[in-house]
Parts: sequence; structure tokens; C-alpha cells
Amino acid sequence: MKLATNDKKRLRTIAHNLSPVVTVAQKGLTEGVVEEIERAISEHELIKIKIYAADRDARRDLTMQICETSRAELVQSIGNVAVLYRASDKPNPRLSNILRHQAH
Repeated sequence: MKLATNDKKRLRTIAHNLSPVVTVAQKGLTEGVVEEIERAISEHELIKIKIYAADRDARRDLTMQICETSRAELVQSIGNVAVLYRASDKPNPRLSNILRHQAH
């Protein structure tokens, strides 16, 4: 699933006010972190992740690995924060950041 430029722009706007829900630190992409990302993206569809890595290349590689593992699309990456999106088949209106934003 490749997002169109307009879709990414809309998702970036929604993500602007979100706080990171998962932090990937020095231990990297552990099983627990992968499970937490999966839970968060399944419930919220659009999430921010904070990634602490040695340098920019390591952070980019980790971000790509997270996207591949979670089958999510990278919307934006600024500094150590990445915004990921994966549409849900049956989004929960109370939890989905996409649906909650449309309600405003």
C-alpha cells in the first residue's frame, strides 16, 4: 500500500498533535516492543514512535524494519520520531486516531 502525497499530508496533519506511544531504545526491536507496536497500530491506525539509535542511518534502518515487521507505511520521520500508518479492517471509533480526527 503506497500512500499518495495528499494522503500523507492529511495523516501528518492528524499526527501533529499525537504523542509517541512506543519508544525503541538501546535494546532495539525486542519482541515486547514489536508486540506493543502491533497493539498500538491495530487500535489507533496512526501512531508516533520514538526511536533512539546510534545515528541517522541506524535510525532509518530501524524505522524501515519496524515498517516491514508491522506492515505499516512510513508517513513521516523527523529526528527520532517516526509516524506510521496502517489502515484497520474494522477501526474502533473510540481508539482510531483517523476516525477521532474526522469527528472534530
